[in-house]
Amino acid sequence: MRDPHELYQLETDTDPTELRASVLVVSLGGFIDAGHTQRLLTSHLLESLEHTVVASFDVDQLLDYRGRRPAMTFDKDRWSTYADPSLLLYRVTDADGDPFFLLTGPEPDYQWERVIEAIHQLIRLLGIKLTVSANGIPMAVPHTRPVGLTAHATDPRLIADHSAVFGTVQVPGSIDALLHLRLGESGEDAVGFAVHVPHYLAQAEYPDAALTGLEAIAGVSGLQLPTTGLAAMAGLNRQEIAREVASSSEVAEVVADLERQYDTFMEGRQHPSLLATDVSELPSADEIGAEFEQFLRENSRPDNGGESGPQD
Repeated sequence: MRDPHELYQLETDTDPTELRASVLVVSLGGFIDAGHTQRLLTSHLLESLEHTVVASFDVDQLLDYRGRRPAMTFDKDRWSTYADPSLLLYRVTDADGDPFFLLTGPEPDYQWERVIEAIHQLIRLLGIKLTVSANGIPMAVPHTRPVGLTAHATDPRLIADHSAVFGTVQVPGSIDALLHLRLGESGEDAVGFAVHVPHYLAQAEYPDAALTGLEAIAGVSGLQLPTTGLAAMAGLNRQEIAREVASSSEVAEVVADLERQYDTFMEGRQHPSLLATDVSELPSADEIGAEFEQFLRENSRPDNGGESGPQD
């Protein structure tokens, strides 16, 4: 492996020992983020709290530009702007004045192990003791019930208050998941939260999921993270979804079916997971998608202001 230190550079002259903080929040835009959970959560943190860049990664070594071409703007007779991709480590100050780090940017296409070792170097350099992340996953659950989540950790004591939802499953890998695995192998503390987003809202902005993820991160890290802006966004989003559901009896019927299934599960609690013995009773993603095709189409119209519509 080439020297991981060559992948990043410090963007400050301050002695790293003076920048130390115990928590690192990782937001690397994984292959799946239902409800744009991670994006909304990260944007909220950077908009709500003071922050400064302390390190940057060389994305030219890490990204497949042709696989996901950055946006450029053509203005009449010239190219005027370029959405320059960046992978940055921020030092952020929470509401109580305590610092933490936020690593955010596009998920690298290449050199995953080298990137993870570079992150590990920064963890050691900056005195980080806990790494935490949150993203959204689509689930056959209704938006009218509390948002659930699946927790995982390198040490079970870190998530002792959370019940397992899944058994053993195999899924496509992500750099976030591999980072958690490698940190666990090194004896480091790391916690991740997969927030359950209704299937039919998976491609829309769903601030309630971001709010749940934010609260989970705050709970496990002890950070004081503001929720007001995100909570307000979630409230408006709920009103918009309610209007859309009320306008379609078919949509309302599907939501009611999901509510009954959710309530039955919560009352029984004898099944180890939502996907255990009652899996045949749950509608598939295709079935739910067919019922909600019109809903998602209407929810993405420009006159909705883009707040709750699906994103490409």
